[in-house]
Amino acid sequence: MRITLFILGSLFSVCTFAGIYKCTDINGKTDYQSKPCDSEHKTIQINVKTGGSTDLTDQEKQKQDLAQKEQDEKLEQEQLTKKQAQLKQDAISESAKNQFLIKSNPEKFSAFSIPPYAPDHLPDLVGNYQSRLPDIERLRRQAAEKALASGQCTRVESSELHSKSTKKILVFSVDCSSGKNFQFNEQVLAK
Repeated sequence: MRITLFILGSLFSVCTFAGIYKCTDINGKTDYQSKPCDSEHKTIQINVKTGGSTDLTDQEKQKQDLAQKEQDEKLEQEQLTKKQAQLKQDAISESAKNQFLIKSNPEKFSAFSIPPYAPDHLPDLVGNYQSRLPDIERLRRQAAEKALASGQCTRVESSELHSKSTKKILVFSVDCSSGKNFQFNEQVLAK
């Protein structure tokens, strides 16, 4: 008797775990079945024990939306990384031009007049404008050349970003061996 009850109880519990699915087509016709619906029907899984239901179509849509969002975030991160690498490469290229100018004209530029900024170890002031690092390197060179062209400076000792710089307008300070100091903003250097 115990064995018979045990077997019947086991069979009944297996039946209650079987899922029931409510399938609704686009015309509103509803059908209940024990297997999941095809893709043309809206599928709702009904929990026999609690009476609750789960809309599988919405769950699938949420999974797809989440996967799309993750893919978009990954793509955005890759683009940001690529942009940062390009900025870093451009800054290194401008620094190389500065160093070539210094080595080509040792009588006009001291050896450390335009020291290259390492993109990974920027001074605090320059770090605030990190996204414009290639422009900063180019404009430092132009500021030094403009100071030399003025005729009041025979040799450039330093050309640096000045603390008066803002997000809109960068200001550069050029010190000469004669003691003269020049300040140029990027609007003046663009002319």
